[in-house]
Amino acid sequence: MLSSTLLTQLQQLQDWFRPWQRVVVAYSGGVDSSLVAKVAYDVLGANALAVTAVSPALAPEDLAAAQAQAQYIGITHHLITTHELANPNYAANPVNRCYFCKSELHQTIRSWVGSSQGVMVVDGVNADDERDYRPGIQAAREWGVRSPLSELNIGKLAVRELSRHLGLPWWDKPAQPCLSSRFPAGEAIDATKLQRVARAEAYLRQWGWRVVRVRSIGETARIEIPADQIVPFVQTMDIPALVHYFQQLGFRWVTLDLEGFRSGKLNPLQPPT
Repeated sequence: MLSSTLLTQLQQLQDWFRPWQRVVVAYSGGVDSSLVAKVAYDVLGANALAVTAVSPALAPEDLAAAQAQAQYIGITHHLITTHELANPNYAANPVNRCYFCKSELHQTIRSWVGSSQGVMVVDGVNADDERDYRPGIQAAREWGVRSPLSELNIGKLAVRELSRHLGLPWWDKPAQPCLSSRFPAGEAIDATKLQRVARAEAYLRQWGWRVVRVRSIGETARIEIPADQIVPFVQTMDIPALVHYFQQLGFRWVTLDLEGFRSGKLNPLQPPT
């Protein structure tokens, strides 16, 4: 049973979409953009579309999940190809890398949408995201993208509760930002490095570690899992096999972060001045 506050937020979110003739959701398959896609589809039906950008920064398993979730919702789902790695401003991995990523994304979406009238592009940025360092938000605003969750002051916890209420089985799905977030600012990224990280994380997930990051720092793979899972991880994993697999991928050293997982650990503490 939803609280009165959450019921009001759900009604406001549904009402937010009613004036639009057609909505295109920039859809990653995460909990936030999935909720936006679900509500948009419930309100607008076939006039709501979901679009996912495919590039080396999107792990294959995340793409497959996004496709399955869109099918579950019922929304028409399109894939578009983005080329952010072709932009040296992105590939150099500056602290505002996400700005160039979202610029590429929304420019590509706008080209795909064309000159259709009455089409609004929306994303899954929530109210909590606005309090983090998210340069991609600026890029989205520059392209006229709206963020209904943020505009209605709906944060992450509310997103999960609303998703559960609406019957979305992935309501508690861990956040899964793009693979480029696994690299410290200033370390250049390319498709090979991104693929290496994707395969390393997929290896760990197949052993049941649901919340995991493999931070790629030079030739070192630094594994992050929740702090309360570190002891079980060390006790149950075949460490020699893990190290061997990671070294086959191209890492020279394999380490475990004893602080434990923390989302956005490689983010700068504040925007550059």
